Amino acid sequence: MAQVLEFKLPDLGEGLTEAEIVRWLVQVGDVVAVDQPVVEVETAKAMVEVPCPYGGVVTARYGEEGTELPVGSPLLTVAVGAPASEVSASGVPASGPRASGPLAADSVDEDEDEGSGNVLVGYGTQAPPARRGRLRPPGAGAAPGRRSPGSSDGGPGSGRHGSAVGAGAGAGSAGSSRAGLPDRTGVVAGRRADGPVPVISPLVRRLARENGLDLRELAGSGPDGLITRVDVEQAARAAASAPAVVRPPQAAAPAPAQSTSATHARGTRIPLKGVRGAVADKLSRSRREIPDATCWVDADATELMHARVRMNEAGGPKISLLALLARICTAALARFPELNSTVDMEAREVVRLDAVHLGFAAQTERGLVVPVVKDAHTRGAESLSAEFARLTEAARTGTLTPAELTGGTFTLNNYGVFGVDGSTPIINHPEAAMLGVGRIVPKPWVHEGELAVRQVVQLSLTFDHRVCDGGTAGGFLRYVADCVEQPAVLLRTL
Repeated sequence: MAQVLEFKLPDLGEGLTEAEIVRWLVQVGDVVAVDQPVVEVETAKAMVEVPCPYGGVVTARYGEEGTELPVGSPLLTVAVGAPASEVSASGVPASGPRASGPLAADSVDEDEDEGSGNVLVGYGTQAPPARRGRLRPPGAGAAPGRRSPGSSDGGPGSGRHGSAVGAGAGAGSAGSSRAGLPDRTGVVAGRRADGPVPVISPLVRRLARENGLDLRELAGSGPDGLITRVDVEQAARAAASAPAVVRPPQAAAPAPAQSTSATHARGTRIPLKGVRGAVADKLSRSRREIPDATCWVDADATELMHARVRMNEAGGPKISLLALLARICTAALARFPELNSTVDMEAREVVRLDAVHLGFAAQTERGLVVPVVKDAHTRGAESLSAEFARLTEAARTGTLTPAELTGGTFTLNNYGVFGVDGSTPIINHPEAAMLGVGRIVPKPWVHEGELAVRQVVQLSLTFDHRVCDGGTAGGFLRYVADCVEQPAVLLRTL
């Protein structure tokens, strides 16, 4: 007999708590193999294909393209052990007493031992852990969260069908006529204190803890009563405004609030989600937490440009200008390690990092991303050129992995490609500094005592003033400028 297994959105790593469905790769009724990609999702880090750890026939999909799902919510169900001919037109196995509902995965035997190996960051499917038993109220035949609309036993299912709770609810809810109904703070009055809490995201648990909320008393708006971040935030706001005067339920909203909402509604609203939302959060946090300062200097890059031409004329893989600038950065960080660090405010310590993982800003159709070249301090110009090219292509095609977008210790930002001379970069939190490079253009320059036309570039360094003072930052920037003007200076550190 076929078993219907439920595949949930896995933990994609790096603290990601949700993903947006971009494209379904399978249809209901399709036969899938173990580790076959079934859906393409976009997170705040990258766009990835999610493989299914089960082989069988797809019986249901959850969520349309463009829908955001929290980690742990159902993606699809698969009938394992049933040929496609045994699956009805609706995608439900023709046999199996528990294959009729969207959560028929409860029929999985606890000794199930199928697995597909580690296929995603932070996600493995070697042997599914034993399923925890679901607590049911005495005499109840259905699991919490899936009761019929007429249920009035005060469980979580009642809170989702509050309109069906009538006179009979008082008798079946231990003396409370409001059992299972959410009050104005989003609290469910009749939820069992000994039942499982429908929360998956650690972020949601921490947010509830910080606001002094009991998750067992919240009504979840997610699939099957899953408590989301929005639920916790709404409950926290309601709790904060509880002392205010309570208006009758039918009272109309104040006129000023309506006019304000109408004013906002006249503009075009663009959701801050995915990559754009992640960038907004990180930049806001950087400005909020890091006391940054910026210094800059003009440098004559003529000799550096000549050196690159000679390197490429010598044969072998082409060397990019970005790779040469990156090599200069790693040499400068070896002399000024204060700028390759991070600040631990809880311990009140500056942590100097041993390895240089160099991030570089890349503009894509999905927005600004910062791929990271791991162990850049161990690479030469050729290796850096190849890695920059690989990561840039992956950024353009949206195939960067979360591991390739995290872990940076210093960022190089070449905004000269946009045709601008200078900028004041915002530090990529939690790093301590970022070097910005403007366009290289011919300008009048005093060279060897005479006025000449030279290739000039503006270099700017934004640094965290907690890790060093201006003397260190100025020394770093001056060393970078000296290497740009006289590439032979690098030979002293090679």
